[in-house]
Amino acid sequence: MSRPSIKALAFDVFGTVVDWRGSIAREMQALAAEKRIVIDGGAFADAWREGYVPAMQRVRVGELPWMRIDALHRLILDSLAPRFGFEAFDEAELDRLNRVWHRLDPWADTLEGLTRLKRRFVITPLSNGNFALLTNMAKRAGLPWDCVISAELFRHYKPDPETYLGTADLLGLEPAELMLVACHPSDLRAARAAGLKTGYVARPLENGPGAAAAPFMPDEFDIVADDFVDLDRLLG
Repeated sequence: MSRPSIKALAFDVFGTVVDWRGSIAREMQALAAEKRIVIDGGAFADAWREGYVPAMQRVRVGELPWMRIDALHRLILDSLAPRFGFEAFDEAELDRLNRVWHRLDPWADTLEGLTRLKRRFVITPLSNGNFALLTNMAKRAGLPWDCVISAELFRHYKPDPETYLGTADLLGLEPAELMLVACHPSDLRAARAAGLKTGYVARPLENGPGAAAAPFMPDEFDIVADDFVDLDRLLG
């Protein structure tokens, strides 16, 4: 890899930049305690996330019209009502819960690492999260993006190639001048197939303590880093 050729870094967000599972579990536990009911926040977060890929596929095959991720999240949330006993929640509480995805907490290294990387590269999210979600998240968490790029802009979801190629085009770059940074090998493989450089960042706690990360082959990606600060060092 010719590292000086990289001009921009596009980051997967859910899991790579922010701790979706821990954030959702904490908010659900707080809401359940407030309503004096018992809900396993971690199990709820896992179930909500499990509906994510199937819901996007329903859009791809035409079973559902194009939807922002906020709308898909609400469909999944409503489908979980019988399992988790949402009868105690009113509509305002469910709407606030659905928007927890706008309030996800960053990993401990995220702000320092992004700030360092921003000195030398254009940095942007490239997420299936919709534009408002990513903007609100950045405002709350202080994420120092140079711009916000959402798959919503292309009316495609990752891993459709239109998302990776569209991001390069918006930034005025060749695909090989853009690196996707993610903790998900499947996302990186799709980006690589579209011609992007790839940077894997380990997030061992994304799916909770003890959960195994998705495997990948040695030398499969251009960079393998422990966190964002390590990524900055490796790209130095």
